[in-house]
Amino acid sequence: MVNFFSKEEEQQIIDAIREAEENTSGEIRVHLEEKVKGDVLDAAVKTFFKIGMQHTAENNGVLIFLVPKQRQFAIIGDRGINEKVPPGFWDEVKDLMQEHFRKGEFAKGVCEGILLSGQKLKEYFPLQPDDKNELPNELSFGKTNT
Repeated sequence: MVNFFSKEEEQQIIDAIREAEENTSGEIRVHLEEKVKGDVLDAAVKTFFKIGMQHTAENNGVLIFLVPKQRQFAIIGDRGINEKVPPGFWDEVKDLMQEHFRKGEFAKGVCEGILLSGQKLKEYFPLQPDDKNELPNELSFGKTNT
């Protein structure tokens, strides 16, 4: 599981998170899980809270939740960003990612999803002079008992 992405691909994802967060106070995380029982969206929501994403000052965290072995993923936005993005935005991100996943371009798909999410975060939550990075940019890995 930890080896789903190569070290180089992990670094590309971390770099995409940094790039996406350069112009926004929003926070993006990527989490990989070994397997989930039940609905992947429910598991993503549990993980969102378990890894503390609800603790951003403006409730503008975004979680990209991946379960590679089960070929599932979900994207969760906190209430601050969900109140602002247009209906269907997260489906747009998911569709973009899926296009790459179908070609076996998993790291590229994740990076593209991160960058698209970052564009919306920038639009609604531009970087403030006193902004600080509230959440780690590194990938996190299950077991989160989902």
